[in-house]
Amino acid sequence: MELCIYKLTSFQKESNGGNEAGVVLDSDLLTDKDMLRIASEVGYSETAFVSKSKCADFKVRFFTPTDEVPLCGHATIATFNLLLKKGLIGNGIYTQETKMGILNIDVKKNTVFMEQNTPIYGEYLKEKDVKNCFYDTDWLNQKLPILILSTGMREIFLPIKSVRELNGLKPNIDEIIKISKKYKVIGIHAFSLSNDDADAYGRNFAPIVGINEESATGTSNGALGCYFNKYINNDKYDFIFRQGYSMNKPSEIITKLMIQDKKINSVWVGGNAKII
Repeated sequence: MELCIYKLTSFQKESNGGNEAGVVLDSDLLTDKDMLRIASEVGYSETAFVSKSKCADFKVRFFTPTDEVPLCGHATIATFNLLLKKGLIGNGIYTQETKMGILNIDVKKNTVFMEQNTPIYGEYLKEKDVKNCFYDTDWLNQKLPILILSTGMREIFLPIKSVRELNGLKPNIDEIIKISKKYKVIGIHAFSLSNDDADAYGRNFAPIVGINEESATGTSNGALGCYFNKYINNDKYDFIFRQGYSMNKPSEIITKLMIQDKKINSVWVGGNAKII
């Protein structure tokens, strides 16, 4: 059977925005080397490979051009939008087997939401720990903590004092790789509070897995909602996060938190996707 590689973009805010992902259906016979080669040839930040699962509706694996990663939000959104458009699923709740466990997917007509793990709050970092990761100076929002947080993948959440400073950051890729190895994280998600109808704008750097910067990162923005709920407004459960503006690829991600007894018991991140 001829292999078909679909190309989609997820989380578009404007026509030139979003984050591209490759999706390969019926990938049961592909080896790890095959998947890595295909992801490298496609060249997007992630490519998703869909196969049969014994414990969920679908098994999905995610590869960057250089590595396999356990989960990818925008590639999941792309995958289930594609399955819907191909008539392989309808609206409803589905399950996805990933290397982060079995996650629920809520498929609607124009939006797909992916469930993430509940948050794990990790170590606090100091300014001196991250100051060499960017060539700029005086960019940190001192009122908020620098925190390692995970709803699927450990990541450093770095508060920046303004959107202007955020968009002006010049990353030191070697230093970001070094700190990623030191703290066993996938990268840095820098963000700044917003004065418009979004809650925050962000930039995501994960060079340790071959992604110097990404225009829309579902897993990170799910975790960012948990950060907001804990440190900024614990009465807020729905968030609009924007990313990719520094790359001229405007993107918008919706994060929803489900709260029970004042604790987060599920995290959902969602958005649109279209075939390129």
